[in-house]
Amino acid sequence: MGENGFWTIVKNFLLSNINKQLFTFMFFLTLSAIFWLILTLNEDYEKELKIPVRIVNLPRNVMLTSASIDTVRATVNDKGWVLLNYMFGEYKQQVKIDFRSYDKTYGKGIVPNADLKRAIEQCLESSSKVTAVKPEKLEYFYNNGERKRVPVHWNGRVIPEQLYFISHVRYNPDSVDVYASREKLDSIRLVYTEPLNYVGFRDTLEVECKLAHAADVKVIPERINVVFHTDVLTEESIEVPIKCINLPAGKVVRTFPAKVKVNFVAGVSQIRQLTPEAFTVITDYLEIEQKGSEKCNIYLKEVPQGISRATLTVKQVDYLIEDNE
Repeated sequence: MGENGFWTIVKNFLLSNINKQLFTFMFFLTLSAIFWLILTLNEDYEKELKIPVRIVNLPRNVMLTSASIDTVRATVNDKGWVLLNYMFGEYKQQVKIDFRSYDKTYGKGIVPNADLKRAIEQCLESSSKVTAVKPEKLEYFYNNGERKRVPVHWNGRVIPEQLYFISHVRYNPDSVDVYASREKLDSIRLVYTEPLNYVGFRDTLEVECKLAHAADVKVIPERINVVFHTDVLTEESIEVPIKCINLPAGKVVRTFPAKVKVNFVAGVSQIRQLTPEAFTVITDYLEIEQKGSEKCNIYLKEVPQGISRATLTVKQVDYLIEDNE
């Protein structure tokens, strides 16, 4: 069958009575749908829209300390086709709030509900009516550039697997700039992260998180990276020499034994680097002289950071006091 024969079959199929009726039905169905859509979109509707907001005309030395004010939610009444344009079109009007118009009290500005509605309506089509706005009033806080550099610290529930522990935590950055009123700046010593919740991990855990702060405090940057390094817990012991404190000139206290074993729990990587000098075990000459007993008490005075459950295997040892001529 040639090409002409093929097109003849297609032509006969399309021009058959059944298909003519089908095409006629589809044409009128489509036409009806278009008319229905036009009539529907010409009705009035209400829709909540997110409207971009920006504080403008800030003096050069003023810093907004509020949490980011970038949108308000406005319930708008208008024709369906207008609302569709707001929702899916390229209508990107932004509400601009003049800082100077609402700087009523140092450190805080308040835009009343009526003013906020009016400002939004000015950015919309003339036929649109704003029936409600959330929040009902717009508050912003600011200062005249006062800031403070403070460290950050994680907050929440971060627990590795059993037999593992957090050996150290690294922050990037480890401190942030805080902008707030002078009174608040004086009280801020530390900025915490938002609550973290990570349980049952064993490898190094890296988290990007927000920083928690009050509504009238601005933190730069607002997000940081926190890295939790883990290590395996293990029990170990080490022999540490006993030192005598408060020893008068010309006297020597010899203990028997001269070293005592310290039991402790630590991470494997830390144990490899530990030396006896990292611990301090003491006896006190003044106590020995006062009690005059055959044995002297010994105390674990200093333990390296990261060591837990450190204990002495004995609490008393024999001793001998000699003159050091």
